[in-house]
Amino acid sequence: MTRVAMHAPSAHPATSADPIDAAVLRQAGYATVIHRAEIDSTMDEARRVAAEPSPCLPAVVVADRQSLGRGRQGARWWHAPDSLAASLVVARAGTGGPPPTWSLACGIALAEALDALEPALGPRVRWPNDIEVGGRKLAGILVEAVADGRAIFGIGVNTAGRALDAPPALRARLVTIPDVLGRPLGRTSVLAAFLPRLRALLDLLAADPAALVERYRPWCSLTGHRVTLHLGGGGYEGLCSGIMSDGSLVLDTPAGLRRFASGSLTAADEVWRGT
Repeated sequence: MTRVAMHAPSAHPATSADPIDAAVLRQAGYATVIHRAEIDSTMDEARRVAAEPSPCLPAVVVADRQSLGRGRQGARWWHAPDSLAASLVVARAGTGGPPPTWSLACGIALAEALDALEPALGPRVRWPNDIEVGGRKLAGILVEAVADGRAIFGIGVNTAGRALDAPPALRARLVTIPDVLGRPLGRTSVLAAFLPRLRALLDLLAADPAALVERYRPWCSLTGHRVTLHLGGGGYEGLCSGIMSDGSLVLDTPAGLRRFASGSLTAADEVWRGT
């Protein structure tokens, strides 16, 4: 059974410059489509869907406006109205937290979807969970494992708006699709192109984990560039040599090649936590 939920709070009209076409998303494989005019966080709503005894999966929660979007390290996510804020609930195998490869797989699938829709964008994946264009952040990814064999993939893509609309602290760090193309990109088309690629890639990696390295290589924004990784209060500098099949980042440091299974490329005091 497919569930389509619509909600329009009284503070805003139930209209959007980029309406969500639930029929197209159902054809793309989404069993449940929940569309909100405004919400605090699509991740929170997706967590409620995942907690249902028998949810129809995969499910997607989409919001026209999101007031409390979040990312890693307690970061906040700026969301221009009608840009893509969505969380996808899928069934998963195994227990425990999400492996590092899930975030990278999501990034690859999203970059491939955006490139297929608009090759002029030139999206690249920035380890561990961002999509960049020209060195600026276009999209963010957040992956969480929840109970009962389910996982949530949260994606925020600047499909609308302008970088100049963002808070001053973010304007030089992000980019939007209208900034690059001069026009927005439909949210429905992005979601429809994204899901089949994500599902196929997760199936591939379950059968052949080593396939991640080759699939990731053409999309990596860091290979050959000198970066600083922040981990445990310290910083590690080196030339990026790509990733390993377990999702670890490889840096050529003064002490030799080092692998990092976790860490951030953004210093803690540079994380945007909202205004």
